[in-house]
Amino acid sequence: MAPNVETPNVDGVGRPDRTAVIAVGNFDGVHRGHQALVRTTTASARERGLEALVLTFHPHPFEVLVGPGRGVLTPLERKVELLGRIDPSLRVVVEPFTRELAALTPEEFAERVLVSRLHAHTVVVGHGFRFGRGRTGDLATLQALGRKLAFSALAAELVADPAGAISSSRIRAAIEHGDVSAAERMLSRPHALSGRVVHGDGRGHALGVPTANLSRVQELLPPHGVYACLVDRVEPGAIAGALGGGVLNVGVRPTMDAGFSLEVHVLDFTGDLYGACLRVHLVERLREERRFASLAELSAQIQADILVARRLLAERCRDPSAGGGWY
Repeated sequence: MAPNVETPNVDGVGRPDRTAVIAVGNFDGVHRGHQALVRTTTASARERGLEALVLTFHPHPFEVLVGPGRGVLTPLERKVELLGRIDPSLRVVVEPFTRELAALTPEEFAERVLVSRLHAHTVVVGHGFRFGRGRTGDLATLQALGRKLAFSALAAELVADPAGAISSSRIRAAIEHGDVSAAERMLSRPHALSGRVVHGDGRGHALGVPTANLSRVQELLPPHGVYACLVDRVEPGAIAGALGGGVLNVGVRPTMDAGFSLEVHVLDFTGDLYGACLRVHLVERLREERRFASLAELSAQIQADILVARRLLAERCRDPSAGGGWY
């Protein structure tokens, strides 16, 4: 269905130096709502013979204004990759988010960034868009500034499901409650964790289930537990190749008192992954983490988890837009 958009105010629009239709937002997750917004942008650009551009920010404003620690839905490189998949003609501009940028008034942001630097002809935002010092600017503010500075502003179609508008905050809440299936429905792909494989303590191998231990994971973590997953190996340049299905354990491994880890067993894989970057797509939570009475009981449960994961993953197909990766 074609996006429904508000009719832009076109007073003063059409100056020859205005060359871009710009989607503006954080785009954390590049979820279904973000995808609709970007498609509105690219369609508008094609109609006018202009450049389609996405303006996003890094680091996430939350990290600068509040502090680090909560994890993102999509790290910067992944976010840029996913945005580019929507339309190959799209240009992504990453604006460093600083306290100085956050201190700009809505008018200063519009004039300095959107008009002077990016040559905005049309600006496309989501319905909950806020900008400028203290988040005081909204769509109405942007449209008023457009009348003054000679650009148009419009809101993309609101994408919703029976529970409400699709948003990054709803996706975060689903992941934090372990409902990775709900997160997938809103994202249009599974939530993923990516990290580099480091040497662990070898306990998985001793149980006959070798695991790859992930470090430097930037994404939001789900609750402790065991998850069926799909695993990509990611090479420099964000080139991914599907390794296969897997079982991921998130937690402190209480039966062995081994401390926190993110470790994934890749089904039917026998190669060496040390130093590799993996992307693990969370398909379904199998169970919570718990302490077992013995290693034999733990080993039996791991084998049962693997059987369930195989069944859940059997009909999963790779997304053609992902190149050689799963998603």
